[in-house]
Amino acid sequence: MEDFFTLDLLTRILRVTTPLIFAALGGLICERSGVINIALEGLMLIGAFFAVAGTYWTGNVFAGLLIGMACAMVGALIHAVWSITFRGDQIVVGTAVNLIALGLTAFLVKAIWGAAGGSDRVHSLPKVGSMSILVPVAFALVPVVAFILFRTKQGLRLQACGEHPQAAVSAGIDITRYRYLAVLSSGLLAGLGGAYLSIGNLNYFTLDMTNGRGFIALAAVILGGWSPWGALAAALLFGAAEGVQVQGQSTPGFPISSDLMVAMPYIVTLIAITLFVKTRSGPAGLGTHATTS
Repeated sequence: MEDFFTLDLLTRILRVTTPLIFAALGGLICERSGVINIALEGLMLIGAFFAVAGTYWTGNVFAGLLIGMACAMVGALIHAVWSITFRGDQIVVGTAVNLIALGLTAFLVKAIWGAAGGSDRVHSLPKVGSMSILVPVAFALVPVVAFILFRTKQGLRLQACGEHPQAAVSAGIDITRYRYLAVLSSGLLAGLGGAYLSIGNLNYFTLDMTNGRGFIALAAVILGGWSPWGALAAALLFGAAEGVQVQGQSTPGFPISSDLMVAMPYIVTLIAITLFVKTRSGPAGLGTHATTS
């Protein structure tokens, strides 16, 4: 077991937590505005794919990163139009975006690279030591988002849209504008998390490479009580579960079954949500449509 608790384990936990932080912060901002966002999985997948495709087309990994984020924001814009302008059921809309992302990326992988499983290899983002430069960026964003939400006029207005949408409208707050900005921000951040998976941690795209991370990020938002610091703590918990799973599989003679280890991140997520979800309450206006006229 001395070979198990090593610096490599800590590094691995930080790496696997990073995409969860990006997506969780995006989901947090979105839901603080009153819009349910279960489309984080699809938005991450779009960001992961187009970051690789953009790098492949331009030959520049930073251009690829921006393309991945921009395309994820387009996916978020679709979510916003359906759920805010057309007042669609936000859970149904999020499910539709996830399915669109899954089908679109599978089709484009085949169309661009002529392979059914994944893309060609491309350049990856620079690293700080053994970790992508996006790892410190993810952790640095937590206090930034916390400051914006709780210490700025715009952040407080955004929260008013989620807590008391009708009161916000009565106070003259443009609730549609704030909710659009929040949903687009969730697309940008989730796309950044997806791009980390494909050109940050790796240098290629594979089908469904997000592997449920968007849903785990949403669970981190709920478990963290819709707080940036709480979401960070929950993301670290889920990241630790995945890091231990990977470390355990690579450690000879580890006493826990490899099949159980593969399921560990999802087991931890289910247990955490089951134990604590009843003590967490989201914004009062989450999922509701305000009358703007």
